[in-house]
Amino acid sequence: MKAIIYRDNGAPDVLQFVDRDLPAPGPGEVRVRVAVSGVNPSDWQARSGAGHPENFSEVTPHLDGAGTVDAVGEGVDPSRVGQRVWLFMAAAGRPTGTAAEFTVVPAQQAVPLPDEAGFDVGAALGVPALTAHRALTVAEDGPRRLRPGALDGKVVLAVGGAGAVGHAVIQLARWAGATVISTISSAEKARLATAAGAHQVINYREGDPATEIRKITPEGIDIVAEVALGRNLALDLAVLRTRGTISTDANDGGKPVELNVPQNMVLNTRSQFLVLYTAGAEARTAAAQDVAAAVRDGALPVGEEHGLPLIRFPLDRTADAHRAVESRAVGKVLVDVTS
Repeated sequence: MKAIIYRDNGAPDVLQFVDRDLPAPGPGEVRVRVAVSGVNPSDWQARSGAGHPENFSEVTPHLDGAGTVDAVGEGVDPSRVGQRVWLFMAAAGRPTGTAAEFTVVPAQQAVPLPDEAGFDVGAALGVPALTAHRALTVAEDGPRRLRPGALDGKVVLAVGGAGAVGHAVIQLARWAGATVISTISSAEKARLATAAGAHQVINYREGDPATEIRKITPEGIDIVAEVALGRNLALDLAVLRTRGTISTDANDGGKPVELNVPQNMVLNTRSQFLVLYTAGAEARTAAAQDVAAAVRDGALPVGEEHGLPLIRFPLDRTADAHRAVESRAVGKVLVDVTS
């Protein structure tokens, strides 16, 4: 099979396009013929050496993807052969990511993909959708699971609604019944966040965004899904309701976080930091189940018309795909692996 591998950390140039033997699934595993591989910031961070250390002689990158089960290991229902699936965390603690024509993953990390959902949808789930689910289910008085109606009456602020995680936050929150506001930085990103389903969009670079948000929701925001905490904390606190939650999965820009302790005490703020690697198997399993239900309901479409443009590369140009993600391309970067 054709595969992308790297043996040393570094720039995208360390990625190599090679031939490898077909992997065999072990007990509890499935082998998937990958159609589309999704690229996330965590993928290039792992490759560059900024992510979790890897103890393998070579690694095939990428956590997310979609394809078809073509073989199963001992203990896995053989009827899964031929099943369309989406994959998550394929390369987490393993050397067998989705940037290859075939990959092997634990069976529970290959989630059935409905026939009406394309492989592009499947490859765009994984890290963004599971992170979004986690962001929406950590509030003290909020639901631990998402379904239609679970967030009825809640107001969610999706920071950076044109990004992959922000896009998933908007879609999942809408599916679960929340009112969704998104902060963006340009008219084009406002268009994308609106296409994703945001009820209101606010350009945080113009005017007084806190006042504009308070006009929409005088009682404040229930859940902030944050991606740049250092830059946005003052705004978040200005619009957060009492006992509201700030869920943070990134700190884009790297600005240090300065915490106003009395203000947070008075608000009874919950600040929740998130990363899938350490969220625990129970949380990841619940998230995968709920995301799968949302996909079955058609709630997580992708593409320009749905607020998430797709940027495509063939497998032998995976290095260019990494460069696109590193340069903060707007949209979801996908690698086409097999037809």
